[in-house]
Amino acid sequence: MFELERDRLLEVNLEGMVWTKRGSMVGYTGDIKFTREGLLEHGLGKLVKKSLTGEGVSLTKAEGRGKLYLADTGKKISVLNLENEALFVNGNDLLAFENSISWDIRMMKKMAGMLSGGLFNVKLEGTGMVAITTHYDPLTLRVTEDRPVFTDPNATVAWSGNLEPELRTDISLKTFVGRSSGESIQMVFRGRGFVVIQPYEEVYFQAQA
Repeated sequence: MFELERDRLLEVNLEGMVWTKRGSMVGYTGDIKFTREGLLEHGLGKLVKKSLTGEGVSLTKAEGRGKLYLADTGKKISVLNLENEALFVNGNDLLAFENSISWDIRMMKKMAGMLSGGLFNVKLEGTGMVAITTHYDPLTLRVTEDRPVFTDPNATVAWSGNLEPELRTDISLKTFVGRSSGESIQMVFRGRGFVVIQPYEEVYFQAQA
């Protein structure tokens, strides 16, 4: 269903329904109807989570037949095909996913006292296609039992659903010029899976002073 028309433009060969990031449609052909996500479209639980977390997951339902073109502020697009798998994605980096994929908002564990606002992500699960966006070219890092991966949370876009990253502070990392004061925060991935990072830091939160 999803094809890259350009590296920053997604073509959706629509025959049915797909969920897209609100405001991402840049063009289409055929007979397609767009409906904004209803207040209780995904249940009361998700509504409460979104209101509590401020998670930027605003969706539009595209239904019909035709070719739909999506983009997000010129960010690079990557397409992933899930086969009875799970994937965590930062809400702001989620462009589109098939209706066969279920989703929920999750909060990272083992983070008490480390973040001022928490770290929330979207868990996508099932079989189908997912499109994510990154600033510039993404890099996929393989996580193995003997080689954990450490990342900057603000540059971390997605990771495989079987991984449960931990957050830690590293007081040996000095504060760089232009950054907020406080300890440096890292995400630690252990086990087997993959992590997608981008060469750009989106500021989602700050460490507590």
